[in-house]
Amino acid sequence: MNEKSESAADKSDPDDEPNVELSSEEKHQAKDRASIDSNVVHEVVRREGHDELRRPAASLFWSGLAAGIAINTSILGESLLEQALPDTAWRPAISSIGYTLGFLIVILGRLQLFTESTLSAALPVATNPTWENLCRIGRLWGIVLIANLCGSLLITALLSVNAIGFSNHVEAMIELSRKLLDHSPMETLRGGIPAGFLLAAVAWSLPVGRKQEFWIIFFFTYFVGLGGFSHVVAGSGEAWLLWLSGEASLGFALFGFILPALAGNVIGGTLIFALLAHAQVHNEIAENSD
Repeated sequence: MNEKSESAADKSDPDDEPNVELSSEEKHQAKDRASIDSNVVHEVVRREGHDELRRPAASLFWSGLAAGIAINTSILGESLLEQALPDTAWRPAISSIGYTLGFLIVILGRLQLFTESTLSAALPVATNPTWENLCRIGRLWGIVLIANLCGSLLITALLSVNAIGFSNHVEAMIELSRKLLDHSPMETLRGGIPAGFLLAAVAWSLPVGRKQEFWIIFFFTYFVGLGGFSHVVAGSGEAWLLWLSGEASLGFALFGFILPALAGNVIGGTLIFALLAHAQVHNEIAENSD
C-alpha cells in the first residue's frame, strides 16, 4: 500500500458505512423522506416561541381577540352536527368532527391561541431560564389569554341576544354547553390536562408534517372534542353561553370551568409536554453550547 492510500486508511472511520451512489433525483427523494431530528423540531418550535415573546402587545392582543372569536365556531360546528344527527351511541363520534372547525381556522390562520403557546413560548424559557424570559412568557400568556377570553365573550354575547346567527342554532349551542354542568372543578382540571397535552402536540408536530397541517390539527383536536376534554378557550364560549342564558352563574363560568381548565391546560401543555420535549434534547443543546 502506498503512502497516499495508507494515509487515507488512517483517516477513515471504521464505523463509517460506504456511500451508495444515487442519481440527483434519488438524492432529492432521500432528502424528502429523511425524518427530521428532534433537535431540529425543538429549534423550530423554540424560534417560533422566541418570535412570539418579542411581538408587540397590540399585535398579540388583536391576534388573540380574533382567535377567541374564531374558536367559537368549534361549538357551532359540533352543535350543528349533533342537531342534525339522531340520538344514538355513535353520534359523538361524528359530531366531534365539528369541534375541529375553530382550531383549523385559528391555527392555519396563524392566530394567537393560548394553548399553543403553552409549548412554543415555554421552550425559549426552558432553554434559557432567565428572569427576563420568565417575565416575557408571563406577559405573552397574560395578553393572549385575556384577548382569547374577551373574543369568546364578545361573540357569545352577540349570539345570546340573537344579533348573529339563527335562534335554533343558539339553542343547539346551549344544549351542547350543558355538559359542562356535569363536572366538578377538579374533574374539569383533570380533563384539561389531556387537552393541553394534545394542543401542545399539535405545535410540536407541525414542523415535521409540512403540507399535512390540516390533518395534524384535525386529528389531534378531534380527540379533544370526542373525549370531552376541557379546553380553556373553546370551553369558555360554552361557559359564557350558560351564564348569559341564565343556566349558570358567572362564578361557575370563571371558577367552575375557566380557571380549572386553564390550570389543566398549563399542566398538560407546559409541565408535561413542553418539559419532556425539552428534556430529550437538553444534553445535546448543552454540548453544542460548550
